Amino acid sequence: MTQFPSPQFDLSLHLLSPSQSNPGPNSTSDLTEAVAKLRVLNAQLEGAQYARFWATLDSDDIYADLTTDIAGFEETIRLRIAQLVSQAYREVQVEVLEAWLGLDDADAVKKFATETCRWKVSEDGTTVLIPPNPDNEAKKTEIREEVSVDMFSRVIRRAWEGEA
Repeated sequence: MTQFPSPQFDLSLHLLSPSQSNPGPNSTSDLTEAVAKLRVLNAQLEGAQYARFWATLDSDDIYADLTTDIAGFEETIRLRIAQLVSQAYREVQVEVLEAWLGLDDADAVKKFATETCRWKVSEDGTTVLIPPNPDNEAKKTEIREEVSVDMFSRVIRRAWEGEA
């Protein structure tokens, strides 16, 4: 799950028996419930619903139990979210980043952004500035196609014949 977006999580579910990975209406085993909850978390990460992911993770003790044994789980998820954010944005509001990273306050976001990600915070402290990189830079592309009337001659001929 920490490698999102990646098919690894779904591939790992294929190691389970079909009765465990695809719970039926009468299935109530602990493993089935755990798999269902992990699927919810993974779907939220894959769908870039980061704020909802953190809310779901904090909503139930079962989620906490599932991730407690994974060393650095929350930090790894935060780093992966930050990496994906840096690929798509040049600046992000601190409040938005706070929700996406599941951090408690603006100071924690600023510390994470500056120390961990090496990003900058605007002078007024409301925006996190992400340095340009190959993924978040606008690139000018020019597409040239040579189209002649001869290429459309068959279409024009059929249109002309159809009216007659």
